[in-house]
Amino acid sequence: MTIGIAMHGPMAGLATFKALQAVERIARGAIGGFASFVVITADGEVLRAETQRGGTGTLFTAGEATGVAPPPAFAEASMAAVMSSGPDRPAPLSQFTLARAGVGLVTGHRLPNIAGVDGVPLNRAVLDRMARGEPAPEAARAELARNPHADAGIIALDGAGRIFAGHTELVARRPDIGRAVVRAAASNITAAVLHNAMHPHAPLAQLAAAIALDVVAPIDRADIWVRLDAGTPVERGAENCVFVDRANVARTVTVTEPGWLVGRRDGAVVGFAAAVRCGEELLGYATSEPYGVVEAGRIVSLSGAPSADLGVRLLRSAGPGA
Repeated sequence: MTIGIAMHGPMAGLATFKALQAVERIARGAIGGFASFVVITADGEVLRAETQRGGTGTLFTAGEATGVAPPPAFAEASMAAVMSSGPDRPAPLSQFTLARAGVGLVTGHRLPNIAGVDGVPLNRAVLDRMARGEPAPEAARAELARNPHADAGIIALDGAGRIFAGHTELVARRPDIGRAVVRAAASNITAAVLHNAMHPHAPLAQLAAAIALDVVAPIDRADIWVRLDAGTPVERGAENCVFVDRANVARTVTVTEPGWLVGRRDGAVVGFAAAVRCGEELLGYATSEPYGVVEAGRIVSLSGAPSADLGVRLLRSAGPGA
Protein backbone atom coordinates (compact mmCIF):
# COMPACT_ATOMS: atom_id res chain seq x y z
CA MET A 1 0.00 0.00 0.00
CA THR A 2 2.95 2.39 0.42
CA ILE A 3 6.66 2.97 0.29
CA GLY A 4 8.64 5.28 2.53
CA ILE A 5 12.20 6.43 1.85
CA ALA A 6 14.40 8.70 3.97
CA MET A 7 18.00 9.78 3.60
CA HIS A 8 20.68 11.87 5.28
CA GLY A 9 23.79 13.13 3.50
CA PRO A 10 24.92 15.38 0.63
CA MET A 11 22.28 15.70 -2.10
CA ALA A 12 19.84 13.59 -0.08
CA GLY A 13 16.91 15.29 -1.78
CA LEU A 14 18.00 14.23 -5.24
CA ALA A 15 18.93 10.73 -4.09
CA THR A 16 15.56 10.17 -2.41
CA PHE A 17 13.73 11.34 -5.52
CA LYS A 18 15.82 9.08 -7.77
CA ALA A 19 15.22 6.08 -5.52
CA LEU A 20 11.44 6.50 -5.70
CA GLN A 21 11.64 7.10 -9.43
CA ALA A 22 13.50 3.82 -9.88
CA VAL A 23 10.91 1.90 -7.86
CA GLU A 24 8.15 3.35 -10.04
CA ARG A 25 9.91 2.08 -13.13
CA ILE A 26 10.60 -1.48 -12.01
CA ALA A 27 7.91 -2.43 -9.49
CA ARG A 28 4.25 -3.23 -9.89
CA GLY A 29 1.52 -2.67 -7.34
CA ALA A 30 0.65 0.30 -5.16
CA ILE A 31 3.02 2.82 -6.73
CA GLY A 32 2.91 5.81 -9.06
CA GLY A 33 0.02 7.65 -7.40
CA PHE A 34 0.33 10.07 -4.51
CA ALA A 35 3.71 11.26 -3.29
CA SER A 36 4.50 13.45 -0.30
CA PHE A 37 8.06 14.74 -0.41
CA VAL A 38 9.81 16.81 2.27
CA VAL A 39 13.34 18.10 2.83
CA ILE A 40 15.16 20.12 5.44
CA THR A 41 17.71 22.44 3.88
CA ALA A 42 21.12 23.34 5.29
CA ASP A 43 19.73 26.62 6.65
CA GLY A 44 16.87 24.85 8.42
CA GLU A 45 14.04 25.52 5.98
CA VAL A 46 11.38 22.82 5.55
CA LEU A 47 10.33 22.48 1.89
CA ARG A 48 7.48 20.34 0.60
CA ALA A 49 6.17 19.01 -2.70
CA GLU A 50 3.21 16.73 -3.23
CA THR A 51 0.99 15.16 -5.84
CA GLN A 52 -2.07 12.91 -5.74
CA ARG A 53 -1.45 11.19 -9.07
CA GLY A 54 1.65 10.47 -11.13
CA GLY A 55 4.30 10.01 -8.43
CA THR A 56 7.67 11.50 -9.34
CA GLY A 57 6.30 12.33 -12.78
CA THR A 58 4.15 15.12 -11.36
CA LEU A 59 5.95 16.10 -8.15
CA PHE A 60 7.89 18.78 -10.01
CA THR A 61 7.07 20.31 -13.37
CA ALA A 62 8.66 22.88 -15.66
CA GLY A 63 6.15 24.41 -18.02
CA GLU A 64 4.45 21.47 -19.72
CA ALA A 65 7.28 19.07 -18.91
CA THR A 66 6.71 16.43 -16.26
CA GLY A 67 9.08 14.04 -14.59
CA VAL A 68 11.71 16.73 -14.09
CA ALA A 69 14.27 16.46 -11.29
CA PRO A 70 13.80 18.42 -8.07
CA PRO A 71 14.90 22.07 -8.14
CA PRO A 72 18.24 22.84 -6.45
CA ALA A 73 16.81 23.74 -3.05
CA PHE A 74 15.20 20.29 -2.83
CA ALA A 75 17.97 18.34 -4.56
CA GLU A 76 20.78 19.75 -2.42
CA ALA A 77 19.06 19.27 0.94
CA SER A 78 20.91 16.96 3.32
CA MET A 79 17.76 15.48 4.89
CA ALA A 80 14.87 14.16 2.82
CA ALA A 81 11.89 11.83 3.04
CA VAL A 82 9.13 10.69 0.71
CA MET A 83 6.08 8.47 1.05
CA SER A 84 4.19 7.24 -1.97
CA SER A 85 1.54 4.74 -3.05
CA GLY A 86 -1.55 4.63 -5.25
CA PRO A 87 -3.60 7.73 -6.07
CA ASP A 88 -5.87 9.99 -4.05
CA ARG A 89 -4.97 9.75 -0.39
CA PRO A 90 -6.56 11.89 2.35
CA ALA A 91 -5.37 15.49 2.53
CA PRO A 92 -3.18 16.98 3.77
CA LEU A 93 -0.51 14.69 2.35
CA SER A 94 1.98 16.31 4.73
CA GLN A 95 0.54 14.08 7.49
CA PHE A 96 2.57 11.21 5.99
CA THR A 97 5.94 13.00 6.03
CA LEU A 98 6.46 14.96 9.24
CA ALA A 99 9.41 17.31 9.53
CA ARG A 100 10.71 19.77 12.07
CA ALA A 101 13.77 21.94 11.57
CA GLY A 102 16.45 21.18 14.12
CA VAL A 103 14.80 17.84 14.95
CA GLY A 104 14.40 15.60 11.93
CA LEU A 105 11.96 13.68 9.74
CA VAL A 106 9.46 10.89 10.34
CA THR A 107 7.70 8.93 7.60
CA GLY A 108 7.06 5.24 7.01
CA HIS A 109 4.61 2.96 5.24
CA ARG A 110 1.09 1.59 5.71
CA LEU A 111 -0.42 4.24 8.05
CA PRO A 112 2.36 5.95 10.03
CA ASN A 113 -0.16 8.70 10.80
CA ILE A 114 -2.54 6.31 12.57
CA ALA A 115 -3.53 7.25 16.12
CA GLY A 116 -1.57 5.45 18.79
CA VAL A 117 -2.59 4.32 22.26
CA ASP A 118 -2.54 7.92 23.49
CA GLY A 119 -4.66 9.17 20.59
CA VAL A 120 -1.64 10.92 19.05
CA PRO A 121 -0.59 9.96 15.51
CA LEU A 122 2.25 7.47 15.73
CA ASN A 123 4.61 9.49 13.56
CA ARG A 124 3.84 12.63 15.58
CA ALA A 125 4.62 10.82 18.82
CA VAL A 126 7.99 9.74 17.42
CA LEU A 127 8.82 13.27 16.25
CA ASP A 128 7.81 14.70 19.65
CA ARG A 129 10.19 12.27 21.36
CA MET A 130 12.97 13.36 19.02
CA ALA A 131 12.19 17.00 19.80
CA ARG A 132 12.73 16.18 23.48
CA GLY A 133 16.21 14.90 22.67
CA GLU A 134 15.74 11.18 22.04
CA PRO A 135 17.79 9.79 19.13
CA ALA A 136 15.63 8.73 16.20
CA PRO A 137 16.13 4.96 16.69
CA GLU A 138 15.19 5.07 20.36
CA ALA A 139 12.16 7.28 19.73
CA ALA A 140 10.81 5.05 16.97
CA ARG A 141 11.42 1.78 18.81
CA ALA A 142 9.63 3.10 21.88
CA GLU A 143 6.46 4.03 20.01
CA LEU A 144 6.41 0.83 17.94
CA ALA A 145 6.68 -1.17 21.17
CA ARG A 146 3.82 0.79 22.73
CA ASN A 147 1.63 0.28 19.66
CA PRO A 148 2.11 -3.34 18.53
CA HIS A 149 -1.32 -3.55 16.87
CA ALA A 150 -1.03 -0.36 14.82
CA ASP A 151 -1.06 -0.82 11.04
CA ALA A 152 2.17 1.08 10.53
CA GLY A 153 5.86 1.07 9.84
CA ILE A 154 8.04 4.00 10.90
CA ILE A 155 11.16 5.58 9.43
CA ALA A 156 12.77 8.16 11.72
CA LEU A 157 15.79 10.32 10.89
CA ASP A 158 17.41 12.90 13.15
CA GLY A 159 19.82 15.71 12.41
CA ALA A 160 22.84 13.67 13.45
CA GLY A 161 22.11 11.18 10.66
CA ARG A 162 20.82 8.48 13.00
CA ILE A 163 18.17 6.52 11.14
CA PHE A 164 15.71 3.76 11.95
CA ALA A 165 13.16 1.77 9.96
CA GLY A 166 10.87 -0.80 11.54
CA HIS A 167 7.37 -2.25 11.74
CA THR A 168 4.84 -2.85 14.45
CA GLU A 169 4.21 -6.48 15.35
CA LEU A 170 1.05 -6.42 13.22
CA VAL A 171 2.79 -5.25 10.06
CA ALA A 172 5.82 -7.46 10.64
CA ARG A 173 3.58 -10.48 10.05
CA ARG A 174 2.75 -9.44 6.49
CA PRO A 175 4.33 -11.60 3.77
CA ASP A 176 4.84 -8.72 1.33
CA ILE A 177 6.95 -6.23 3.29
CA GLY A 178 10.44 -4.98 2.57
CA ARG A 179 12.98 -3.16 4.72
CA ALA A 180 16.46 -1.78 4.21
CA VAL A 181 18.77 0.44 6.24
CA VAL A 182 22.11 1.19 4.61
CA ARG A 183 25.14 3.34 5.34
CA ALA A 184 27.94 4.44 3.06
CA ALA A 185 31.35 3.44 4.39
CA ALA A 186 33.55 6.19 5.82
CA SER A 187 30.81 8.83 5.63
CA ASN A 188 27.71 10.04 7.40
CA ILE A 189 25.35 9.00 4.59
CA THR A 190 22.38 6.88 5.62
CA ALA A 191 19.23 5.72 3.87
CA ALA A 192 16.20 3.67 4.88
CA VAL A 193 13.30 2.14 2.97
CA LEU A 194 10.07 0.41 4.06
CA HIS A 195 7.38 -0.86 1.69
CA ASN A 196 4.54 -3.28 1.15
CA ALA A 197 2.11 -4.23 -1.63
CA MET A 198 4.80 -3.73 -4.28
CA HIS A 199 6.40 -6.53 -6.21
CA PRO A 200 8.83 -8.19 -6.44
CA HIS A 201 8.89 -7.34 -2.75
CA ALA A 202 11.97 -9.32 -1.61
CA PRO A 203 14.74 -7.26 -3.32
CA LEU A 204 12.93 -3.96 -3.70
CA ALA A 205 13.91 -2.17 -0.49
CA GLN A 206 17.59 -3.05 -0.80
CA LEU A 207 17.60 -1.93 -4.43
CA ALA A 208 15.92 1.39 -3.66
CA ALA A 209 18.36 2.11 -0.83
CA ALA A 210 21.32 1.13 -2.98
CA ILE A 211 20.16 3.44 -5.77
CA ALA A 212 19.88 6.32 -3.30
CA LEU A 213 23.44 5.75 -2.10
CA ASP A 214 24.72 5.35 -5.65
CA VAL A 215 23.45 8.83 -6.50
CA VAL A 216 25.62 10.47 -3.85
CA ALA A 217 28.41 7.97 -3.13
CA PRO A 218 29.03 5.74 -6.17
CA ILE A 219 31.92 3.35 -5.62
CA ASP A 220 33.19 4.05 -9.13
CA ARG A 221 33.42 7.81 -8.66
CA ALA A 222 36.76 9.17 -9.84
CA ASP A 223 38.47 12.01 -7.99
CA ILE A 224 41.40 12.14 -10.41
CA TRP A 225 42.39 10.54 -13.71
CA VAL A 226 45.63 8.74 -14.47
CA ARG A 227 46.95 8.27 -18.01
CA LEU A 228 47.86 4.71 -18.87
CA ASP A 229 49.82 4.27 -22.10
CA ALA A 230 50.75 1.39 -24.34
CA GLY A 231 54.34 0.43 -23.66
CA THR A 232 53.97 0.71 -19.90
CA PRO A 233 55.89 -2.20 -18.31
CA VAL A 234 54.00 -4.89 -16.40
CA GLU A 235 55.93 -6.59 -13.60
CA ARG A 236 55.31 -9.16 -10.87
CA GLY A 237 54.61 -7.46 -7.55
CA ALA A 238 53.20 -7.87 -4.06
CA GLU A 239 49.91 -6.23 -5.09
CA ASN A 240 47.94 -5.26 -8.16
CA CYS A 241 49.03 -1.67 -8.45
CA VAL A 242 49.62 1.22 -10.83
CA PHE A 243 52.69 3.34 -10.01
CA VAL A 244 52.36 6.89 -11.29
CA ASP A 245 54.56 9.95 -11.42
CA ARG A 246 53.75 13.42 -10.11
CA ALA A 247 51.97 14.22 -13.38
CA ASN A 248 49.59 11.26 -12.86
CA VAL A 249 51.06 9.26 -15.71
CA ALA A 250 51.47 5.51 -15.14
CA ARG A 251 55.09 4.34 -15.16
CA THR A 252 54.72 0.71 -14.04
CA VAL A 253 51.93 -1.76 -13.45
CA THR A 254 52.46 -4.62 -10.99
CA VAL A 255 50.40 -7.80 -10.92
CA THR A 256 50.24 -10.73 -8.52
CA GLU A 257 49.21 -13.20 -11.23
CA PRO A 258 52.33 -14.42 -13.09
CA GLY A 259 50.29 -15.41 -16.14
CA TRP A 260 50.31 -11.76 -17.23
CA LEU A 261 54.06 -12.04 -17.86
CA VAL A 262 53.91 -15.06 -20.16
CA GLY A 263 53.18 -14.71 -23.88
CA ARG A 264 50.25 -12.58 -24.91
CA ARG A 265 47.23 -12.06 -22.66
CA ASP A 266 44.23 -9.79 -22.61
CA GLY A 267 41.76 -8.69 -19.94
CA ALA A 268 41.79 -6.40 -16.92
CA VAL A 269 45.50 -5.96 -16.32
CA VAL A 270 44.47 -3.07 -14.06
CA GLY A 271 41.38 -4.28 -12.25
CA PHE A 272 38.72 -2.39 -10.37
CA ALA A 273 40.03 -1.32 -6.92
CA ALA A 274 43.67 -1.89 -7.87
CA ALA A 275 45.98 0.27 -5.76
CA VAL A 276 47.41 3.48 -7.23
CA ARG A 277 50.70 4.71 -5.77
CA CYS A 278 53.15 7.50 -6.31
CA GLY A 279 56.40 6.04 -5.04
CA GLU A 280 55.46 4.35 -1.77
CA GLU A 281 52.54 6.69 -1.12
CA LEU A 282 49.12 5.11 -1.59
CA LEU A 283 46.99 7.64 -3.48
CA GLY A 284 43.82 5.63 -3.85
CA TYR A 285 42.14 2.91 -5.84
CA ALA A 286 41.19 2.40 -9.48
CA THR A 287 37.51 2.96 -10.29
CA SER A 288 37.69 1.79 -13.91
CA GLU A 289 39.36 -1.08 -15.71
CA PRO A 290 40.27 -0.61 -19.37
CA TYR A 291 40.48 -3.77 -21.45
CA GLY A 292 44.20 -4.36 -21.78
CA VAL A 293 46.40 -6.44 -24.04
CA VAL A 294 49.80 -7.36 -22.58
CA GLU A 295 52.67 -9.00 -24.45
CA ALA A 296 56.26 -9.61 -23.37
CA GLY A 297 55.76 -7.68 -20.15
CA ARG A 298 54.38 -4.50 -21.71
CA ILE A 299 50.95 -3.11 -22.37
CA VAL A 300 50.12 -3.27 -26.08
CA SER A 301 46.73 -1.57 -26.11
CA LEU A 302 43.95 -0.38 -23.81
CA SER A 303 40.35 -0.86 -24.92
CA GLY A 304 41.68 -0.96 -28.48
CA ALA A 305 43.51 2.36 -28.13
CA PRO A 306 47.12 3.35 -27.43
CA SER A 307 46.16 4.97 -24.11
CA ALA A 308 43.34 5.20 -21.61
CA ASP A 309 42.32 7.39 -18.71
CA LEU A 310 42.10 5.44 -15.47
CA GLY A 311 39.68 6.76 -12.85
CA VAL A 312 41.06 6.89 -9.31
CA ARG A 313 39.21 7.42 -6.07
CA LEU A 314 41.59 9.10 -3.66
CA LEU A 315 42.29 7.51 -0.32
CA ARG A 316 41.02 10.58 1.50
CA SER A 317 37.59 9.97 -0.09
CA ALA A 318 37.23 6.28 0.68
CA GLY A 319 38.93 2.93 0.46
CA PRO A 320 38.08 0.22 -2.02
CA GLY A 321 34.43 -0.74 -2.05
CA ALA A 322 33.37 2.30 0.00
